[in-house]
Amino acid sequence: MTTTDTLKLTNSERRVAIYEGSGEPTKPSCVTPDTPLSELNLNWRERDLPERERTKHVHRLHPYLGKFIPQLVEIFLRKYFTPGQTVLDPFAGSGTTLVQANELGVNSIGYDVSAFNVLLMKAKTKRYDIKRVKHEILDILQKTEITSKSEGYQPTLWQLSESKGSYTDNDYLKQWFAPQALKELISYRNLIENYEDQEILKVILSRSARSARLTTHFDLDFPKKPQIEPYWCYKHSRTCVPTTNAFQFLKRYSLDTIRRLEEFSEKRTNASVTIVHGDSKNAEIPSIDGVITSPPYVGLIDYHDQHKYAYELLNLEDKSVFEIGAAKQGSGKKAQTEYKESIAQVFRNALNSMSSGSRLIVVAGDRHNLYGDIAEICGVEVEAILHRHVNRRTGRRFSEFYESIFIWRKP
Repeated sequence: MTTTDTLKLTNSERRVAIYEGSGEPTKPSCVTPDTPLSELNLNWRERDLPERERTKHVHRLHPYLGKFIPQLVEIFLRKYFTPGQTVLDPFAGSGTTLVQANELGVNSIGYDVSAFNVLLMKAKTKRYDIKRVKHEILDILQKTEITSKSEGYQPTLWQLSESKGSYTDNDYLKQWFAPQALKELISYRNLIENYEDQEILKVILSRSARSARLTTHFDLDFPKKPQIEPYWCYKHSRTCVPTTNAFQFLKRYSLDTIRRLEEFSEKRTNASVTIVHGDSKNAEIPSIDGVITSPPYVGLIDYHDQHKYAYELLNLEDKSVFEIGAAKQGSGKKAQTEYKESIAQVFRNALNSMSSGSRLIVVAGDRHNLYGDIAEICGVEVEAILHRHVNRRTGRRFSEFYESIFIWRKP
């Protein structure tokens, strides 16, 4: 059979190379365009890839569920892209692809329907005057401390419903934050407009609000209702009380953010970063050299709800109706069919902006075996599938699982 005959086969008929990974775990910096896929071992253990490296510099400016690790992106950027080329992430999320592409001198374009995700990506990838942004972060922190202590009335935690110190008519904020915490958060928010680097200040505020919510210490990811009484804490093995203030978090995350911005400023390049708040299914995507992305999983996460505190504090635009695979839609047969059609529409749109031979690298936990159908719908050639064992998770979502990296090629 000739190569031409092979390309005419469907993906189900073509023999696809499947790699599980063996030998020593791969060091991303050692990967080159000539590195065989069969030599990649992506099953990193904690000692191979500690958390401090998985969350290096701006990657940890704000917690984000469902993101892939930067080392995974780095490997496929090094193998399939060269400096000056352009990579697309149509589900850009927290911006992992964009940040790593910039480190390697690769231009990037990211689309996302979530206003918070767009804010986070812009904060991560902006080129800062480090001296100025450091001054602004410390200055707003100082002014917030002064402002939030300017009134003597300090309502207690258990005066939430009728508190005169809430400083807002927003029911969600009054429900999920103790009066003093809310006062500090809103004091900070109201000062942001006085500064130039507003994106990073909004991210610090959002990160602080996430930690200052009235919830248990062990359930920051999926709190169901406010916790307003002392409780037994499984994280600390003792009785804990809900957080009543936010300034401690504003201070902690301000200092952490300065450090992370300084670290990334030493690594970033002049490669361009384009961020679009929009739906990549129908967007007019410029010419690109390939795709690296981790799409949402079907029926797993509601991405807007994940950061609801930020939407309420910052009055961000809600485009949750455009989410693909949202948890509220479930994962039944109907949801799976709609998911396949929507994901395929995104990739078909991206393929229109790619030249023949370009790759789509898709990282997904395909427990419902949907991506074979998606590849057929898109008409891509499946070059290989790599399976990766993921066994280092934090918080409530700590269980190990497997994810697949699909290497697709435009015919």
